[in-house]
Amino acid sequence: MTTSRVTIKDVAARAGVSKGAVSLAFNHKPGLSESTRDRIFEAARELGWAPNSTARTLAGSRVDVVGLAICRPARLLGLEPFYMEFVSGVESVLTERSCSLLLRLVRNVEEEVGLLDSWWRGRQVGGSILVDFRLDDPRVASAERLGMPVVAVGHPSLTGSLTSVWTDDATAVTEAVRYLAALGHRRIARVGGAAALGHTATRTAAFDEAARALELAGAWQVTTDYSGESGARATRSLLTAAAPDRPTAIVYDNDIMAVAGLSVAAEMGLSVPADVSLLAWDDSQLCRLTHPTLSAMSHDVHGFGADVARTLFGVITGKGPGSHPVPTPVLTPRGSTAPPRV
Repeated sequence: MTTSRVTIKDVAARAGVSKGAVSLAFNHKPGLSESTRDRIFEAARELGWAPNSTARTLAGSRVDVVGLAICRPARLLGLEPFYMEFVSGVESVLTERSCSLLLRLVRNVEEEVGLLDSWWRGRQVGGSILVDFRLDDPRVASAERLGMPVVAVGHPSLTGSLTSVWTDDATAVTEAVRYLAALGHRRIARVGGAAALGHTATRTAAFDEAARALELAGAWQVTTDYSGESGARATRSLLTAAAPDRPTAIVYDNDIMAVAGLSVAAEMGLSVPADVSLLAWDDSQLCRLTHPTLSAMSHDVHGFGADVARTLFGVITGKGPGSHPVPTPVLTPRGSTAPPRV
């Protein structure tokens, strides 16, 4: 039996209840025991049935909850300025609409697929924000199958038919490498994020292409998990090489790793920027509190989150702007970049 032919009557028959009971369960109305509610949801999952999304909208139901799942350890998420700013931006729009954010941390993308299914079939959310896309990401097919209103934070090449909002990572990386090369750096490294993420792959390819175009004497890339510890470890590995094989400039995929890299340079007796220039991504408050202050690819992350939330409400109502990019991160030179010592 295909999903399109399954009806509420089929779900009721499978669960051994009335159609009214199915309606009560999916509308989170009282009058059912938890065991009956669970049996109804299980029957719906087995049959691949969900309430029609158009009917939900026409029923005029306002959206009270928006979902967001993030695949990060709780400890790391609490330290990462990007997601704190992003969530703040999302919340600024949800508050205007008297809507709440349901935030969950997941261990992997497969767990998130199951979570999205549970959220939508259980009518726990009116839509969801999807982040950290991978190549051939299974969430694309899952969201399409469910008919769930979502906004994908990622390049359209990764997000299929889903409405997406993204930054031009390739252009930003190219600008960063060209800037450092213009200062005179010929040996440049990048400390990147998780290799499985689509935007990491985009940045990696752009870095390689820029290095080839500029005919750099040396170009290194290291992948990490975005944590300060892994950023410090990668920096230490790069800077312990003998001088001719050591980079004179390093670009980091987030600000936590750049701050950790600054500490490692000091630990090794190297001066920033005289011995090594450092360039961070996202430009949070962290970048302006260090000594020297960190040069960065500045990005309005709060505004990004707000844009994503507004776009999601557009998807839900059918009156949104559709897929679109946000402004490319802008280079902001500060005290951590300078020409290399001759």
